[in-house]
Amino acid sequence: MLVLVAPGQGAQTPGFLTPWLDLPGAADRIAAWSDAIGLDLAHYGTQADADAIRDTAVAQPLLVAAGLLSAAALGDITPDAVAGHSVGEITAAAFAGVLDDTAALQLVRKRGLAMADAAAVTKTGMSALLGGEPDVTVAHLEKLGLTPANVNGAGQIVAAGTLEELAALEADKPEGVRRVVALKVAGAFHTRHMAPAVAKLEEAAKDLTPADPTVAYVSNKDGRTVATGAEVVARLVGQVANPVRWDLCMETFKALGVTALVEVCPGGTLTGLAKRALPGVQTLALKTPDDLDAARALIAEHSSAAADTQTA
Repeated sequence: MLVLVAPGQGAQTPGFLTPWLDLPGAADRIAAWSDAIGLDLAHYGTQADADAIRDTAVAQPLLVAAGLLSAAALGDITPDAVAGHSVGEITAAAFAGVLDDTAALQLVRKRGLAMADAAAVTKTGMSALLGGEPDVTVAHLEKLGLTPANVNGAGQIVAAGTLEELAALEADKPEGVRRVVALKVAGAFHTRHMAPAVAKLEEAAKDLTPADPTVAYVSNKDGRTVATGAEVVARLVGQVANPVRWDLCMETFKALGVTALVEVCPGGTLTGLAKRALPGVQTLALKTPDDLDAARALIAEHSSAAADTQTA
């Protein structure tokens, strides 16, 4: 059983899209998406520096575009389940057929702009905490006024709040936490600071005509699978100001019997978590087109749809 997953903000690095644009039709597809959302994705994915692509309004559509492009390069595949981390949930919604690629990119463009506007009100950020016991860490964060914005499992929780609150965390780590690492994001996502963005996304969602998922869609809200397109979109909207429960998503992967996990470009973050939290599950991260053949082989071995075809 195969799950296809999409990473969230912070996974981007300068130039990461460059090798993908050499694939047949890739540059044309990126150009069409750029026109549809009014953002030069090729420029930001190949030439822009780290500060430019850290901008929320840029990073989010760039990540969704990269995920869609790399998944398309795999060919005609049918995963058994899909999920995305934070903004990666929009990529996953496209994988599941809830939104077409253009609608997904138009939504994420509006999401990125709305969240950038919300982040501009107060200087905020996010830091990953490595190690420690979840209950102890969460209680400590709340004492400092911080939100456990991403509960990622595998010994990782991401704190979000004002820069002053994050500085206090650096000086006063929770018991058992080995390191506090500032993330490459420009705001306290999945917290009360994003409430203004929710209202804007509610308006944007009115223009969508979502279809029901064609495969199991696992939600960040509570790790549960979602049966209708309307509910997927409602969760995409509300999730902007609520914590990501990736730990619960991975628990659902276990319950579904997932045997392999493929992470689309720019892969690495979610496969790293899976290696620690899902022992026995084979993982592969799409970082460059050189990873495509290995990914296709893994998909052919573990996708139930591929297995059914071979049996037939």
